[in-house]
Amino acid sequence: MNLADRIASVQAQHTDHRHTFDTPAHARMRESVHDTLLEGLRGRDVIDADDFARDVRSAVSGALTSDETSLPAAERARLAQGIADDLLGHGPLEPLLRDPTVSEIMVNGAHRVFIERHGVVHPTDVQFNDEAHLRRLIERMVSRVGRRVDESSPMVDARLPDGSRINVILPPLALDGPTLTIRKFAADVLGIDDLVSVGTLTTDAAEFLAAAVRGRVNVLVTGATGTGKTTTLNVLSSFIPSTQRIITIEDAAELRLQQQHVVRLESRPPNLEGKGEVSVRDLVRNALRMRPDRIIVGEVRDSAALDMLAAMATGHDGSICTVHASSPREALSRIETMILTGGADLPLTAVREMVVSAIDLIVHQYRAADGRRRITAITEVTGREGDVITLQDVFVIGSDGVLHPTGVRPRFLDTFLERGDDLSRVHLVPTQAGRSGVA
Repeated sequence: MNLADRIASVQAQHTDHRHTFDTPAHARMRESVHDTLLEGLRGRDVIDADDFARDVRSAVSGALTSDETSLPAAERARLAQGIADDLLGHGPLEPLLRDPTVSEIMVNGAHRVFIERHGVVHPTDVQFNDEAHLRRLIERMVSRVGRRVDESSPMVDARLPDGSRINVILPPLALDGPTLTIRKFAADVLGIDDLVSVGTLTTDAAEFLAAAVRGRVNVLVTGATGTGKTTTLNVLSSFIPSTQRIITIEDAAELRLQQQHVVRLESRPPNLEGKGEVSVRDLVRNALRMRPDRIIVGEVRDSAALDMLAAMATGHDGSICTVHASSPREALSRIETMILTGGADLPLTAVREMVVSAIDLIVHQYRAADGRRRITAITEVTGREGDVITLQDVFVIGSDGVLHPTGVRPRFLDTFLERGDDLSRVHLVPTQAGRSGVA
């Protein structure tokens, strides 16, 4: 990193945080650390991140040792960690990012920070000094991953080096100040047994979905924001054979496939001149030339839906993607709307025929008031009757809050049996609770 930039950064951090701690001893300690760092940096032309981190820790240690004020050991440790967080990490957010129980961080301006823990949103006492402090942190975060955010480009999706996904929107679009949302990158990759253990789905439904993915059924995962669609997509992808070539396409990469033969593609926004954009649709088109066995799209949002459906319907069976929707039926309507508003000169009948040819199964889920994620329906796309796409539920959530088979036998199961697939563990006999209705 350029020396001038590093010194300017340290000086800005000094200005931001000199009033963070409320005692003279704290302020003096922080000032001593900053002075030591600035003095050391002036003697060098270039400094990299590792060298700077060592300098920060050395300066903090030296300031704590030479300080004449008697501070308890715990207070010294807290002060040292706070200074290191300001200069090396993400300032006031660093403790939240380190907390493994926090899954999402929502910053609504400089003085309101909320977190999601175990699916439930809670307020915190974390604050930034002012809007300028928050904006400097945001700019540092997005610049580290080659993105930018400013008045000319006030919205950005990006990811942190650890894989966590961030979204930023600035004033004047955000009326109450800069807004930052961080969806943290889970340390552990969940498996199908984990989803069963927390009640997201049942063992029978899990076995059915595993057979469907292995059998190259095209799957659409639907649900509202924060319902766990990406987690479910990750789990479903684990059943793809390791011998197959998988292409993943995302706006901000967060999928974590465990197979070896995976090619990860990520879209790119336009540069300062408005050029160089690479959209999800561009990547889907390019993926078709990469000899994929499976294509996985993290989220279909726009005209990419047309290319994704074309890929599913023309030989790339077993593909998986997600769509924001409140029900399986609405998911299909949203896809139709994306195609028609994306400039495709196609009649609605042709679009619906494409949907029927491309999508075999819809997995819909939601988040309950207690934060738990539930798959509420596993629905087969069966065809068309006139202008209406016909659906039938294979599994549906009952009045007991548990996913039950409806007794419907999907058409593609016969194909599996003819091919010799072992479906002995797939049980589709409805239970009494399952017959009692949808919750």
